[in-house]
Amino acid sequence: MRSRIKQLAPLGFFLVFTKQKICWLLFLFFVSYSSVSQFVPASFKKTTDSIIQSDPNYTQIHVLLRSHRNDTVLMRYLANSAAQSGYIKGQTYALNQLGRRYRNLSEYTKSIALHQKALDLATKSNDLEFRVSSLNMLGVVYTRTSSIRTAMDYNQKALELAETVESPSTGLKRNINVSLNRIGNLYQLLKQYDLAIEHFERSLTLEEELGNTLGLAINYQNIGECLEEQGQLGEALENYRTSLSYNEELDNDMGRVICKNSIAQIYIKQDRSEEAVEILEPTLVIAERLGDGFLLSPARINLGWAQLLAEQFKEAKENMLLGLQIAEKYNLRKESAQASHLLSELFQQTRDYRQALNYKLKAENLDKEILNESTVRYVNDVIFRYDSEKKGNQIEVLAKENEIVRLKLRKNNQTLLASGIALALLAGIFYILYRQYQLKNEKKLLTLEQSMLRSQMNPHFLFNSLNSIKLYIINNEQKNAVHYLNKFSKLIRKILEASSLKEIPLAEELETVELYMNIENIRFSNEIDFKIIVDGDIDVHQIKIPSLILQPFLENALWHGLSSKEGEKKIGLHISKGKDGFVHIAIMDNGVGRDAAEKIKEGKVLKRKSVGIDITKERLANFSRDYQNSFEVEIIDLFDENGKSSGTKVILHIPTV
Repeated sequence: MRSRIKQLAPLGFFLVFTKQKICWLLFLFFVSYSSVSQFVPASFKKTTDSIIQSDPNYTQIHVLLRSHRNDTVLMRYLANSAAQSGYIKGQTYALNQLGRRYRNLSEYTKSIALHQKALDLATKSNDLEFRVSSLNMLGVVYTRTSSIRTAMDYNQKALELAETVESPSTGLKRNINVSLNRIGNLYQLLKQYDLAIEHFERSLTLEEELGNTLGLAINYQNIGECLEEQGQLGEALENYRTSLSYNEELDNDMGRVICKNSIAQIYIKQDRSEEAVEILEPTLVIAERLGDGFLLSPARINLGWAQLLAEQFKEAKENMLLGLQIAEKYNLRKESAQASHLLSELFQQTRDYRQALNYKLKAENLDKEILNESTVRYVNDVIFRYDSEKKGNQIEVLAKENEIVRLKLRKNNQTLLASGIALALLAGIFYILYRQYQLKNEKKLLTLEQSMLRSQMNPHFLFNSLNSIKLYIINNEQKNAVHYLNKFSKLIRKILEASSLKEIPLAEELETVELYMNIENIRFSNEIDFKIIVDGDIDVHQIKIPSLILQPFLENALWHGLSSKEGEKKIGLHISKGKDGFVHIAIMDNGVGRDAAEKIKEGKVLKRKSVGIDITKERLANFSRDYQNSFEVEIIDLFDENGKSSGTKVILHIPTV
């Protein structure tokens, strides 16, 4: 025993020494690694200081920092430096790039938190480009986790904001393309493949104009995926190969993995499983090196699928289970559903029917989560939400009016009871008369505003518009239904927002009437040529007018001037500057004229009563009280060379001083 201990003693000493040495080496490595990983080059510090001082826009920042955006140490340094200097643009850019990096590592919770912080900063500073970029980033993350409705909200809002700019910058154009691409992805998840391809092709055209190779690669990949789902495997394969060539040009490993995985999937569906395995095995090595679960999970699943077709059940099971495990870890529900379907098929072929049933049920539950009934009915929810808000507002207004009436009655009763003498009674009577006068004026103003809103929210217009949507849905014209509903919902929102304002910028009014004419024109089979002309010396954003005053005149032109006219139908809206602080708004149509319209109206059994113009005149009169000049409405009958009626011209002379 002692000899044995003596023999082991040198070994024990060696083990102790080696252990101490290893610990020391690990400590030195950790310190060295930390210092290296946290090292910020002087050149980057100089670039950061230059950016903070010069205050460039989104595109300029991206050009300067694009090569550094994957380095989390440098991006954190930029975020901290920008925060200390109060430079919100730099901080927002850095937070979004950090969020993008975490997204590519499948750490979606951290990614969402960073993008949300960036969005809050951009909103606070009222920076449109960074708001749009942050909204798009959030949409991408939620798409990765198959949260379709949330992703759609973010990307749609980003697109609407970006398209409010008449001459967008390069950065905004890129973000418009991102929005189109992401909305296409969401339609793809909803299995609306034609709509998805339409958005991808629109984005593809814009990316070609910008010369954005990465954007071209992404859109060709997405179009290929839609064609594959439609069973057009040959065309899908062609698009995947085009995308791969762009990614090879960019030396983009992430793009290579996605494209090669898709090409292998086509081979699997074409019963070319051996070729699929040849592509997938080296692709899996790249995916593992990148460490992105979004890439790794489908590569494992497809490799298992190819092995299943080759009846290599053991290898197939191992790869599918690994793919499912990665998908569940990173909440990739689409990949989880695919793996579960394939595992069900595998266990069925190996006669393990219990496991086959379990995975089949799991796959079906995941499919329902991704595309549930509430998602399919998302468009209808917009209408229901509007109706609910409208009814809620009406109930609230009625409750307030009742409360006001009760308070006034109580006050009047107390006044009458307190009047003990003739003088007090007389004072009470004068007070009541004065209050009634005030209430009458207030009621008149309230009635005027309510009448204005009712004329804008005409029940016939709403009913016909919703019937049109219903008809499109019944006829399965999804594109028209979505297009019509978007315009309809925007118009309703603008009318409700403007109805609570005394005056709005002329630009807002023009946007509202353009939406109104677009919707009415659909009901006229797009026969009406409607144009808005604004003279160069007019700034429509600075001029204020009463809200919602132009629509009644346009409605008159439509229903009294053009509805009975055959042939070419035109309405023009011309805005020019007049003398002595007036703005002239001319509305001209080539309809049948007032005399002919009146005769047609008298011959109709159901006469359409126009009250909107009278209400508008009263509102213009109230509006003009705050200015030195008063408004004028001039109606001119137009005649051709032969003295025949050729339309009507209405000119509004609106004071601005």
